[in-house]
Amino acid sequence: MPDDAGSLRGRAAAAACLWLAFATCTFAQPPLPSPIDPPSAPEFLPRAAFQLSAAVLSIDDPRFTWDTHFGGELDIVDYVVGRVNVVADYEAMLGNEFRLFDPNQSLYTLEASASGRAAETEIAGVFHHESRHLSDRPKRQAIAWNAVGVRVLRRLHVSSTTFDVQAGIGRVVQHAFVDYGWTSNLDIAIRRPVTPRVAVFVHGSGELFGIDSSVSARNTQKEGRAEAGLRITGPAAAAELFAGFERRIDADALDRQAQRWTLVGFRLVSR
Repeated sequence: MPDDAGSLRGRAAAAACLWLAFATCTFAQPPLPSPIDPPSAPEFLPRAAFQLSAAVLSIDDPRFTWDTHFGGELDIVDYVVGRVNVVADYEAMLGNEFRLFDPNQSLYTLEASASGRAAETEIAGVFHHESRHLSDRPKRQAIAWNAVGVRVLRRLHVSSTTFDVQAGIGRVVQHAFVDYGWTSNLDIAIRRPVTPRVAVFVHGSGELFGIDSSVSARNTQKEGRAEAGLRITGPAAAAELFAGFERRIDADALDRQAQRWTLVGFRLVSR
């Protein structure tokens, strides 16, 4: 009986990996707070995490050759039954239209959330802001949106494999230039150690954007990213090498056109 249960868990983990590798490709998602185990007592500034990443893009469009991120998240206070978290991320998109490395646009993400825990599930109220800016190009109008919503987070362990699952939905309460009315997202990260310092991972994220019909007649838009890679952990930080696929709506800040690309990159993250 234990062998049957272990085999069933193994098949479930394999099925989830395959689902991530293929299904989520149809749906990008900004950085999210990580699901964590609660502390035994309330703590102030108990955890901080950062990421620095760069990926080369394979697409026949000179506006999109590199995608870079720098940012992180911080738990301001963890009160055991929940926590207050903030996320900040700067994304720079590079092309090669005018020079070899031409940073043509950037996207700023700022988010604050407060959560409560029910058993192993965390439920958070979220305020989310994104704004887009052009580099070395004229732009006079603001391009930004604010959303208020709810997010559910859960960390699952199947043998030595870890599943971090998040899902959220929000209403866009203010927007400039964009036509978004609401958003929903799903994010799943699967990690399995190979040695004490090396692990493999699969990560998929997808987001739906409902459209404000008073602004445009577009249908609901969908974007997403799927990647798989290797994580090597050092004493103070970890390095990830990954490859994947992304579909991004409104990839250029002004033209409201979706783009697809494959990607290969690296990411430096705190432990």
